[in-house]
Amino acid sequence: MPNYPEGTVRALLETDLVTPATRAALEARLTASTIYEPQFFDADTYRLLQAVAARIYPQPDREAPILLAPAIDKRLLNGDADGWRYDSMPPDREAYRLGLGGINQAAEARFQQPFVVLDEARQDQIIELLAAAEAPGENWSQLPQGRFFEEMLAELTEAYYAHPLAQEEIGYVGMADVPGWQHIGLNELEPREPEEL
Repeated sequence: MPNYPEGTVRALLETDLVTPATRAALEARLTASTIYEPQFFDADTYRLLQAVAARIYPQPDREAPILLAPAIDKRLLNGDADGWRYDSMPPDREAYRLGLGGINQAAEARFQQPFVVLDEARQDQIIELLAAAEAPGENWSQLPQGRFFEEMLAELTEAYYAHPLAQEEIGYVGMADVPGWQHIGLNELEPREPEEL
């Protein structure tokens, strides 16, 4: 995986290689507040979502982690969706209500404590049970846990890699979206593309 120098994205955003719309979207993500008040979830459920996101996408090397839970909270508040869903899944708002509740039920059944107070190793065990569709809890009779985990994982992944610093981490410079890519051959770099470290 490419390892680009820190600051690659910020430097690229200052060039004329990025369209104004893309620049505005990415700068908003770079400068977003690290404080977010949930608007769809109640405070306890939001803390649970934050804890789950932190175990699925731990970010121990970041001074300030990329916040993932706000994207889900905002989407559900607005009622936005992909325009389709699996026939075994309820609508997204209900799926998250049941799924996050089911994660707490699994934590209580396994360790007699809510998910948010478990240590990281025990939280990981609950997530592993969920991913394997083996988590205990009555909510799972109304929601296929494997499918819920798949959908939540996909949404967290989208939120993470929509952030410019995560894109920099994997060597993505496609935000330089002004037309004019000329070097399209294998291993040919445009002048806008940084060399790997």
